[in-house]
Amino acid sequence: MKNYFLVALLTCFISCKKTAKDEKSLQKKASSEIKYAKGFDIIKNESTTTLIIKKPYQNARETFEYTISTTKQPNTIHVPIEKLVVTSTTHIPMIELLGKENSIIGFPHTRYISSEKTRKLVDNGNIAEIGKEASLNTEILIDLQPELVVGYSVSNISKSYKTIEKSGIPVMMHGGWLEETPLGRAEWIKFFGLLLNKEKEADSIFNKIESDYIAAKKLAFKSNKQPSILSGAIMNSEVWNLPAGESFVAQYLHDANLNYLWKDTKGRGSLSLSFESVLDKAQNADVWIAPGYFNTKEEMLQSNTNYQQFNAFKNGQVYTPNLKKGSTGGTIYFELAPVRPDLVLKDIIKITQPELLPNYETTFFEKMN
Repeated sequence: MKNYFLVALLTCFISCKKTAKDEKSLQKKASSEIKYAKGFDIIKNESTTTLIIKKPYQNARETFEYTISTTKQPNTIHVPIEKLVVTSTTHIPMIELLGKENSIIGFPHTRYISSEKTRKLVDNGNIAEIGKEASLNTEILIDLQPELVVGYSVSNISKSYKTIEKSGIPVMMHGGWLEETPLGRAEWIKFFGLLLNKEKEADSIFNKIESDYIAAKKLAFKSNKQPSILSGAIMNSEVWNLPAGESFVAQYLHDANLNYLWKDTKGRGSLSLSFESVLDKAQNADVWIAPGYFNTKEEMLQSNTNYQQFNAFKNGQVYTPNLKKGSTGGTIYFELAPVRPDLVLKDIIKITQPELLPNYETTFFEKMN
């Protein structure tokens, strides 16, 4: 009986040890490729690659999973995608960085495209106009017969996308704009890297952006100064909109070692405040960054003469990313900034603590006259 007990105990020990080893082995086989982004994931094991879209749009309760393969198989997305339709200008610089802009065959409202390489493709007739704003011309799009449509939506999957899917063309929703951190937004280049079979290139590009961002942040924190920051403006109904304290914009300001005056507020979007409360808190702010869609201080005063009560306005310390535009009028910041947070951060450091980057020229922001 005693010997039986010992054998049973030893058998249990060996069995338990084997199970733990198997679990560890399984964890090694399946691994995530994503570090910062919360809206998507790439899961790989020995035999399959799965692309998971976790946040396709705001307040989404559904997720989407796609099996990705370099060989044509049923119920898979075959890569590389050679004929692609994208729907947001933010998609274009990521594709250009991967050297695959020639894969784009359709885009809605092409006038907004600023990137020079893709702009040339539009002008040469290589990229078809497939609608205006959020209204896609599904007939033109279906006639193009793309291998994939990368969609964009604020609150749901539109009827247009469902019509496209019914025609046999797969649609994937891109939720990069919902990311909560600058590096999380940039990491969506890996989404396109997977679809275009340019994963190594996407990893290399992102790693360089990440290292440059971290280096800029470290440089900013070498300074003992923390200039105070005001942002936003009155947009409508006398309500002042500015970034909430947990937003990706506030993250930029934190990483630039600045005193953003609303850094302690909750929320990842924007705050809606009265003019009086903003004036009370920020009248003496050192720098005013991104005052809405105004291009000049004169435009600001025409909208509301009370802007001149702020010291940053009086002292000429108002900066905007709206002035640098592409050849057809699109704002370069809205297109390129999501994939180049390193350049955005350096711009903010140059504006607020120029001695840290004496030879750097801003990419997006300019002083308003």
